[in-house]
Amino acid sequence: MAEHDTSKPALINFPCDFPIKVMGEMQDGFADTITGLIQTVQPTFSAANIEMRASSGGKYISLTCHVHVASQDQLDAVYRLISAHPLVKFSL
Repeated sequence: MAEHDTSKPALINFPCDFPIKVMGEMQDGFADTITGLIQTVQPTFSAANIEMRASSGGKYISLTCHVHVASQDQLDAVYRLISAHPLVKFSL
């Protein structure tokens, strides 16, 4: 992983609660799967920190996961895990 450029001011001040948007097809266990992935990097993460919204057609579900991260490396690790999972269509 590349080192972070510390000569520029940080856009995010750590530690912080960071919202991560995750979208996938509507299916049982999607939120539980995402919760488990996040918990591998942030063990205290809870499903109570997730907001869920179904698409208008009901085919997709959008999660907003409010994750407490201590560093950019921890945030990057969460994104890598989520983005690599086959149930996830996209994350931001």
